[in-house]
Amino acid sequence: DTTRLSLLLSLLEGERRVADLVAAVGTSQANVSGHLACLKECGLIKARPDGRQVFYSLAVPELFDLLSAAENVLAVTGDAIELCPRYR
Repeated sequence: DTTRLSLLLSLLEGERRVADLVAAVGTSQANVSGHLACLKECGLIKARPDGRQVFYSLAVPELFDLLSAAENVLAVTGDAIELCPRYR
């Protein structure tokens, strides 16, 4: 799901509140909250309550390396993938 991937990529920069993630992903708060619950249940992210706010971050340090590597690969091959007639 592209929304979940977008959320994970947004968390590469560090902790984020739901409001920050809504702005970054460009979807509704309810949609973001649902995806965050799923990612949390899977153990990919963790939540840190702070008063009335909750801050989310990546739970598995290796996930940072994996997502960074994927971004690097796409930076190098993204145009070729997009232009590939078999891509879709």
